[in-house]
Amino acid sequence: MVNPSTPESPAKRPLRVLMIAPTSFFSDYGGHIRILEETRALQNLGQQVAIVTYYKGSDMPGLDIRRTAPLPWNTNYEVGSSRHKIAFDVYLAAQSLIEALRFRPDVIHGHMHEGALIGGLLSRLLRVPMVFDFQGSLTGEMVDHGFLNPAGRIYRWAYRLERFISRRLAHAVLTSSLQAGTLLRDEFGVRSEAIHPLPDCADIIRFDQERFAPEQKLALKKQLGIPLDRPIIAYLGLLTDYQGAHHLVESAALLKQAGEQCHFLVMGYPSVERYLEMARHLSVADNITFTGKVEYRDAPFYLSLGDISLAPKMSTTEGSGKVLNYMALAQPVVAYDTPVHREYLADLGCYVPVGDVSAFAESISALIHDPERRRYLGERLRVRATEEYSWGRAGEQILELYRRLTI
Repeated sequence: MVNPSTPESPAKRPLRVLMIAPTSFFSDYGGHIRILEETRALQNLGQQVAIVTYYKGSDMPGLDIRRTAPLPWNTNYEVGSSRHKIAFDVYLAAQSLIEALRFRPDVIHGHMHEGALIGGLLSRLLRVPMVFDFQGSLTGEMVDHGFLNPAGRIYRWAYRLERFISRRLAHAVLTSSLQAGTLLRDEFGVRSEAIHPLPDCADIIRFDQERFAPEQKLALKKQLGIPLDRPIIAYLGLLTDYQGAHHLVESAALLKQAGEQCHFLVMGYPSVERYLEMARHLSVADNITFTGKVEYRDAPFYLSLGDISLAPKMSTTEGSGKVLNYMALAQPVVAYDTPVHREYLADLGCYVPVGDVSAFAESISALIHDPERRRYLGERLRVRATEEYSWGRAGEQILELYRRLTI
């Protein structure tokens, strides 16, 4: 390490941060938003950040994104776990080495386990610290996606690899929730002093109802073909079963059967056709609008149409950043009762047992008939998002951690 008293000391100048993102950054969901907002927060604090990622993905203005070469074959791999990711990660490792030698980072910031594995090896080669940005269990996610059998032999090897990455390669671990920190300590044996909770945050300026006039919302509703006289039940996120997307459709069907006059606005991808067909099968397609992919820049406007927001995610290890955007928009939230949702919403969430679709629909119905409670919960949640979950403050926490590690 450089002596902190010298002019070139990382403690005295902006840091060079090499982020390794094993995904098609930028795409409009989940962990991508965390990478984007962390980078912007660090840039706002004067730091220099370069992101190494797959060749696919959208470029974002103002970000230094360095991509791998395309694979020599054409593959439209699935979101999440896929056998194609092995090839993508081999390319990412090679490109990360090239960029590390060019960029000469003071800190390596590895997102997810693949990024931490690559970053950990580069950390030892370059003798710089590596921060692991933990966004959920590797083996847990692979099971959720149906990519691993928890009773199989491969699962045991994957679990050992996850434990090795978590315990041995990182100088510090950032976790997207307090629950994730508990998991790392209790199940994977990570030292408590190495764990630094950094919950996902919300852009409380962009996600603000006051930015959107009633006339603008009315025009968007007409554009989307949404009824103008019904409460809007909103969801924004990936459309997959492990995110609970099928429960959205089933809840809409139960509410229709009960005679409730409401309309679901379901924003996200992939598999739109699959869930639309499910809605047709349950005779509820006329009560749901599927928008498909909504660009992150447009997400606040589209999501502002909601009167009630939904968080049907069932994972107990991954973050649930969409909830923070709901909060910032002052919307009451019906959520499955998981530790992560409890952490974000505290006593202001409308919780139901995980997987209980009937209870989920009943909780939505109760809010439909209680506009005063909707208003109260929404206002309190907006205050909580503003006071507890600001990206500006999160950037300061990350930079403070970097400084400690580079001295």
